[in-house]
Formats: sequence, structure tokens, C-alpha cells
Amino acid sequence: MTSRRSKSQSQPQAQPQAQPESQPQSQPESQPESQPANRSVSPNQPAASNRAALATVFLVVMIDLLGFGIVLPLLPFYAKEFAATPLTIGLLYSVYSFMQLIFSPLWGGLSDRIGRRPIMLLSTFGASMAYLLFGFAETLGILFLSRILAGGMGGNISTAQAYIADVTTKEDRARGMGLIGAAFGIGFVIGPASATLMIHPAFHSFIGSLGAEQLAVWMSDHRFALPGFFASFLSLCSFLMVMLKLPETVAVQRGAGLGEVIGLGIGTRTGARMNTGTSVRPVTRASARAGVFTLRFWRRLLDTTETSNGIPLLLLLMIAFFLLSFGESSLYSAFPLFASELLNLTAEQVGVQFFFIGIIAVVIQGFLIKPLTNRFPEERIFMVGNGLMVIGLAVIPLAGSMTQLAMALSVMAIGKSLNTPTMTSLISQQADESDVGAVMGTAQGLSGLGRMIGPSWGGAMFALAYAIPFVATAAIVSGTIWIGYRLVRASVNSAKLEG
Repeated sequence: MTSRRSKSQSQPQAQPQAQPESQPQSQPESQPESQPANRSVSPNQPAASNRAALATVFLVVMIDLLGFGIVLPLLPFYAKEFAATPLTIGLLYSVYSFMQLIFSPLWGGLSDRIGRRPIMLLSTFGASMAYLLFGFAETLGILFLSRILAGGMGGNISTAQAYIADVTTKEDRARGMGLIGAAFGIGFVIGPASATLMIHPAFHSFIGSLGAEQLAVWMSDHRFALPGFFASFLSLCSFLMVMLKLPETVAVQRGAGLGEVIGLGIGTRTGARMNTGTSVRPVTRASARAGVFTLRFWRRLLDTTETSNGIPLLLLLMIAFFLLSFGESSLYSAFPLFASELLNLTAEQVGVQFFFIGIIAVVIQGFLIKPLTNRFPEERIFMVGNGLMVIGLAVIPLAGSMTQLAMALSVMAIGKSLNTPTMTSLISQQADESDVGAVMGTAQGLSGLGRMIGPSWGGAMFALAYAIPFVATAAIVSGTIWIGYRLVRASVNSAKLEG
């Protein structure tokens, strides 16, 4: 049986169910008057306004991820310039995910209080500074500092997902979330190719042939500086785009401090003002009382989410997010080893495999997910995607050629492209609208935890036997198929109750 527990029981002081957004709500006497926002969009806005907002979010994330895609493949080679060991290189990747685990829920919760735009401005500017440090790094310590800053400021994706949840209806949510996946695909197709070009001696010679000989010499002597500076420039462009083009979707709760978000403070400050303009949703007082890192917050949240046989669906989705991220990241460490040692593929050939993964992500999440969700329930698409991902992982060790390997990876990539947008859409639908940022941030934090553990797991299992990381990971990730089944059953039961 599927149920949504009574919010009146778990939130005794929450505001009444809202009237339509076009009608301002009356405020209790304890809350000062509100002032309308200057820039706002909502699902009730004209379709053209929301399409423009979605396009802006897509461009912001895509440009930012281009920079990420430029820097990421260069990291191990840059670290070797400072005599880094394989363990140290692994830590460079892990420290980024660890910082995301800590800060993504924090930035998401803060975006529920002060708005999406300030957090996206902070994260894009912080990413720009992190890449700038990457370009200037002359010691391993500075390189670590750049990764720590990049991970700590990595609130862009979860906040963008919360923004999409703000401006889309339930029916269009998966397509909106698919834009984030498409941006990832583009970033990881163009980014690494751009990085390869910028560090190639032929490119340096070409720059010298244009009369910029001193620049060419500098680029040759500092191979990894230009990619870092260019990535910094791209993130700065994202920062400017958010500042100039992106409207706000969340009512500003003036006086909401960082301490409240992490649970160091209780309640709103005296004189706090909540903007309840006609196009912007208000932040509820119940959401403001408990920080995202407190048991009180999550107990309230899980008490008000839908359940299946007593299990909160939001909890199941969070577990699935972790498992799927774990499975994907373990592949990224074990797959290059398998391809090079078992199939004798070169680095360029491995790069081609990842290129096609990116293309599949762009096509499915950018163009096909909307017609699919129009025809099939999101829960079923999520379950099928999980099944395809498990099959793809399990058959990788059976590949005996580059073509067979590409087929196995394609199955996995199709599954990943189906389950990611539907999963994030379902997570956002389970969250109260005042907690979407905190919930999406926590989901990204759990994803970061999976990415932190996965590469080490994949490498360690490959050392035991080449097939183990793929088969064992497929077995672990298969748990998400059961989660998808529970979601399908819950959806069917809910439809019967409503019918």
C-alpha cells in the first residue's frame, strides 16, 4: 500500500496548503509584510518564460561542465609533474567527491532559504577560482587546494536541478532533468577533446606560426596552465550568465543564516522577511526551523513522503542514487585497465569509447526522454534503465573486441541515460517544495560518496581478477532494479486509490 503521511501531524506549525501562486497568501501577524521579487518564474508562468529559464540553466551548466571536462582528464598527468604516486592521484579525485558530500546538502538547503541565484553565482565563481588555481599550480599542495575548492563550491548541479523542479510541472520534470544529463554529455565530449588540443605540441607550433612565438614557448613550458585558465574563463562566463539572465524562483527569506541551514540555529531571526510575491513560492516556517544536517529535518521529511509497505520512497531513491553513482564510478577506474590490458586498446581508443557514451547521453536525455515519459510512467523507465545498466556492466568482461566492448558500453550508457533524469525527477517530486534544494543537494552528496568509493573499489577488484569489478558491481547495482519495482508498485497502488 502506498500512502502519503499526514503533513499536519508531522508539521503542526506549517502554513496551510497554499492557494494558487497567482493569489497572495495571508501571513500570520508574526511575519512581516512581504515584498514582491523583481525577477521570478514558476510553473504557472507562460511557457515561453519557463523555456527561456530552462535554456539559460542548460547553457550555464553546460559551459561550466565544459571546464570540468577539460580539467578532469588532465589531473593525473598534471599530478605526475609533481612526482605524485598513484595513491596521491586517487586522493586528488576523492577529495573533490568528499567535499561535495559535505557541501552539496549545505548549498542545496541554503538555496531553499536565500534563493537559487545566489548559490549558482557562488558556485560558478568558486569554480572559476578553483580552475585558476589549477592553472597557476606549481606544487602538489596548490593542486590539492584547487580540487578542495572545486568540490566545496560544487553546488551548481544540485541547485540547477532544484531550479528545474521549481519551473517545471510533474509531467515535464524528467525532460527538464534530462537537460542536465545532456549538458554532462556535451561537457564530457567536447571538454576532453579541447584539453587534448590545448596541450598538444602541434597546437603550440600553430600558435607560434601566427607570430606569437613567446606565447607558444610559454604554452609548451606550462602545458597544463592554458586548460586551467580556459576552464576558469568558461566558469566565469557561467557566472555572468546567471547574474544577467537567470531569474529567481525562490522567495527570499531575509535573515536566514548559514547556521540555520546546518542546524546550528533554530527558527527565523526576529524581523525576518519572506517574499511571497505572486510568481514565487514562499519558504515555509517548518522548513526554516531545522537544518539540513539535523535528524529533525530528515525525520520530518521522511514522515511526509510517500511510502511503500512502510518504506519512504524518498529513502529508496536516495539509496538508488548512491548505488548507481558507485557503479558508474567503479567502471571509470576498472574499464581503462580492462581495455588496455585485456584488449590492448590505446588511450585514444579508450577515449573514443567514452566519446560515444557522451553522445548517447546527449541524444537520449536531450531529445528522447520527453516522448518516452509522455508514453510510459517515469517509474517504469527508471526500472528499465537500471536493468540495462546492470546488464551492460555484467557483459563487459565477455567483450573480446573493441566492437563488442562498444556494444556492452552502449547498453550501460542507454540505461544510465534513462535512469538518471527519471530518478532526479522522482526525487524532486517526493520532496516538499520548500525542501527541494536540500533534498537535491543531499542526493548529489550521496552521489559524491559513491564516486569517492567507487574508483578504489574498481581498482582493488581488478587487481583480484579482471572480471570481478564488473560482475560484482553489477550484482550490487542490481538492488536498484528492486527499488524501481517498488516504485512501480507504489505508483500503481496510488493510481488505484485515486481511481
